[in-house]
Parts: sequence; C-alpha cells; structure tokens
Amino acid sequence: MCNSPLSTKCQRVFFLSLVFILSSLLLTHSAFGNEKPRARDLGIPFDGKTGPFNSITDVKGVEVGHVTLISGEGALEVGKGPVRTGVTAILPRGKKYDPVFAGWYSLNGNGEMTGTTWVEESGFLEGPVMITNTHSVGVVRDGVVEWMHRNKIYDPLYADIFWALPVVAETYDGGLNDINGFHVKKKHVFEALDAARSGRVTEGNVGGGTGMVCHQFKGGIGTASRRLDEKLGGYTVGILVQANYGGRDTLTIAGVPVGKEIPDIRLDSDESGNQAGDSRGSIIVVVATDAPLVAHQLKRLARRVPVGISKLGGFGSNTSGDIFIAFSTANSGAAKRRGIAKVDMLPNDRMTPLLLATVRATEEAIVNALIAAETMTGINNRTVYSLPHDRLIKILKKYNRLAN
Repeated sequence: MCNSPLSTKCQRVFFLSLVFILSSLLLTHSAFGNEKPRARDLGIPFDGKTGPFNSITDVKGVEVGHVTLISGEGALEVGKGPVRTGVTAILPRGKKYDPVFAGWYSLNGNGEMTGTTWVEESGFLEGPVMITNTHSVGVVRDGVVEWMHRNKIYDPLYADIFWALPVVAETYDGGLNDINGFHVKKKHVFEALDAARSGRVTEGNVGGGTGMVCHQFKGGIGTASRRLDEKLGGYTVGILVQANYGGRDTLTIAGVPVGKEIPDIRLDSDESGNQAGDSRGSIIVVVATDAPLVAHQLKRLARRVPVGISKLGGFGSNTSGDIFIAFSTANSGAAKRRGIAKVDMLPNDRMTPLLLATVRATEEAIVNALIAAETMTGINNRTVYSLPHDRLIKILKKYNRLAN
C-alpha cells in the first residue's frame, strides 16, 4: 500500500496507472477511428497520386460526419429492429453558408437525390450533401432544413426569410435493416452534421453505409482522392461513395475477375435485391475539388464517375440508382445576392487531368469501401459477408497484380 505520495513505490504505481489509462484511451480512439486496413495497405495497385488522407477531406474545407445506428438481432419486428442504418453528412465548406458551384448526373435513375432540380437550375449547392437509407430521405431533408435555420447557415432574402432545398441521397438497406421502422430521426441528422470534421474519414459499416451491400459482399462508405502535379495546377479531387450496387460475377479489382474467383460465401437470395448473378442496388458518389470549375464543368466531372464504377464491374442496371454530384470549393462568395460576382474558371482544355482523377479516385473509393466493410448480420439473421482479405491477396498474386 502507498502511504506517501512522494514514495518511490507510490510513484511507480502512479506511473503504471497513468500508462494503463493512456493505453486504454488510445485503444478506445483506434476503435472509433479509421485504423482498419485500406486497399493500398493490402497491396492493391492504383494509378495516380493521392492527398495526405486519400480522402474527400483532402479538398480543403470539406468536412464529413457519420451517425451509425446498430441495435437488436434476430427476427424482424417492424419498428423495433434489428437496426442497421445511419446518416452521413458532407459539408463542402464546413459549417458556414457559402454556396459552391455544383453539377449532378444520373447514370440510372432508380433512386433519389433531392434538391438537384435547383442545383441544375442555379448551378449552386447551397448546403450539405446527406446520404441515408431509402425510406429516411424525408426526415433527413427536414432535419437539414431545421439545422441550417437553427445555426443561421443561410443568407436571408430579406429580414429573416429563409428557405432551403437540401440535397439528400439514398441507397436501400432493407436486406439487413428494419427500413420500415424509420429509426433515423432528426436528432441523428443534427448529430451527423455537428460531428462533421476534416481529416481522416471512417469507412465501411458506418453512417448511411451501415447496412449496404456491394457486389454481394458487405459494402458501405468509401473515400479516396487524387492530387494533380503542380505543373497541372496542383488541384485535388476527392471522392466519397455509398456503395450498395452490383452482382458478384462482374466484380473486378485491378483488372482481376475477383467475383468469379470467389463464387461462394454469398446468399443465394437476398431481399435487398442482390440475387445471385444479379446487379441490383445503388451507388451514390460525391465528387469534391478545389479546382476553379463552374457548374457545367462540374457536371462533366460527375459524368466521369460511371467510368470508375465500370472498372469494378458496375454498369447501371435497370434497378440501380446511380446518382452523382460534384462541387468545387473555389470561388468563395460567388453566390452573393448583391453586386457583380467575379469568378475564376479553369479552361476546358485543362480539364482532362481532373476527369482522369475523378475516374481513378472513384474506383479506389469503392474498393476502400469493400476492404473496410465487415461481415454483418441483420434482420432475420441474414448475414452479408465481407470481402475476405486473405483470399483477395491470393487471387491478385495469382494474376500477378499485387503491388510491391
């Protein structure tokens, strides 16, 4: 027993206790951080230079927040669970009102992204981009309106007149989640927005991607970035995906037919729509860049997203909602209501490297989602298995496609 705070024994006990506490804190932090391996950690080869986080947040000012809802197990009881869902928030300029030039594109429209009519008409994105499950779009939209009003993230028309047309996108998680139980509430929207930060982004079974399936493996949130050489402007393109699409047979990674090499560990029938040999499901992709692009040029970036998806075997099937939005953090103040706005615009002739960066970062972001996702059991004990890292590495070695 330590009777004196100055004794050697007491100091030793205090030191060991401090080490234990600090170690526990570090373990807790890693449990909630993005410490899981990513695609490059496994040696999967990709072209192009990334930003420091290889994330959408490599575009300065962009913040991402998640709220993940996981509870219950066993048989589905609508309204009770099991719950496997959430909300993801992407804020182009953080928590302030400064609209960004934006453009959107749909490869196949069996899905929803609210607010895009005004994005198309105005050329601006005026608030965050939110991603959730199909049946929670309404409550998330309402939550964004209330959050923006509470925090005065708007420029009133006059006096305190405020209106908003939030951008909220979805993919369907009803194969694992009690989607008709409506477990996403306004408070979760507020939490995701308030939690949004720059830096490293957690991937896999988080936020809106919690209950998602990709190429019949566990899917979810993934992110990646590309940074151009200084001679090309030094601009960054960042991608965030909510991947919930695709059949097993078409899955291709680094040019290798991974799906055909792993025909097992899948459900013969999955009520989320992903049946054996089928390609149902959806993918939402958010593209961010600091290059000075205006609305029509950002639509050009959004139109390149499908090329990245196709490299993995996605093709926009009839029942897939493949919807993409791109924005630029350049030209702060361009949406001001008064006076004449002067903007910078990159010439179209200099856009090709940005188009290629979009393709490459989209491809990697989807693979990162697959690598980060973990096996999940949801409603009625239905299990969706993660892409096995050991088998993936073995297959890539077989085809001589593993990076050194």
